Amino acid sequence: MHLPKAELHLHIEGTLEPELAFELARRNGVTLPYATTDELRTAYLFDDLQSFLDLYYALMAVLRTEEDFAELADAYLARAAAQGVRHAEIFFDPQAHTARGVPIGTVIEGLGRALERSEEKHGISTQLILCFLRDQSAASALETLAAAGPYLHRITAVGLDSAEVGHPPAKFREVYEEAGRLGLRKVAHAGEEGPPEYIHEALDVLGVERIDHGLRCMEDPELVARLVADRIPLTLCPLSNVRLRAIDILEEHPLPAMLAAGLHCTVNSDDPAYFGGYVGDTFHAVHEALALDHEQLRTLARNSFEAAFLDHDEERRARYLSEVEAYVFD
Repeated sequence: MHLPKAELHLHIEGTLEPELAFELARRNGVTLPYATTDELRTAYLFDDLQSFLDLYYALMAVLRTEEDFAELADAYLARAAAQGVRHAEIFFDPQAHTARGVPIGTVIEGLGRALERSEEKHGISTQLILCFLRDQSAASALETLAAAGPYLHRITAVGLDSAEVGHPPAKFREVYEEAGRLGLRKVAHAGEEGPPEYIHEALDVLGVERIDHGLRCMEDPELVARLVADRIPLTLCPLSNVRLRAIDILEEHPLPAMLAAGLHCTVNSDDPAYFGGYVGDTFHAVHEALALDHEQLRTLARNSFEAAFLDHDEERRARYLSEVEAYVFD
């Protein structure tokens, strides 16, 4: 679906398509435990979040050089542009790379190379969000933020991702306080597998401005009322929710109820190479499965630009919003 939109919940490592994985493996002398791209794509079937993460991190072994990261980002941006994305705020996981001996500068400069040319090449404005792995230590997160110091001009915000259960947001209070002192914006995954209390913690302890996922807020009416009153954006990922078994089938997704409750929902692709579709595909899927009408889809697109970190460029935000209003559905 080509409706103009911003994508606010996108892990760049999760855009690694099997074809590019094999190409980079050959280039870098990495042997993958799969014989063909079809065999690897078949492996993109998961029982839960942890089984997905195991494969996700294993495939990162093919990413070694600045050029690898630049190609990965450029491939995503090309697909995103073809599906109506006009602005993308892109997550990356530096700890997953530095643990393999890849310097953080290699990751950031490689991604930055693609992002610098994105607007001219793809018509997409971009921002970069450094995520901490919540199943790693808080000390490791602090070390990662310190190591990113020379590259902060390329980074807009910090985020928190990976295995949620057992790793409450409060674990990362100190690193989020430091990120705030450095002038970085703040987001965090909460309420995907973790309980609604994690959403409260992300807001109250970490001071986040957006909640990534936030699906389980619907279990807590007081939390829903707070999110509505404070207009806290939720970056929902419906296809991901189904593939990782947070929702059994897309037709049961609470997105319509969330919109009806007045929540500031956005729709995103999360890890599209693994979850069966990019953000335009996701819009089409929720349109079909949840019978969302064109005005509801327009609201989701409008919400995405309103939730984007475009405070420094309100003229751009207004231009994108005008594109949403002018869009004519097929």
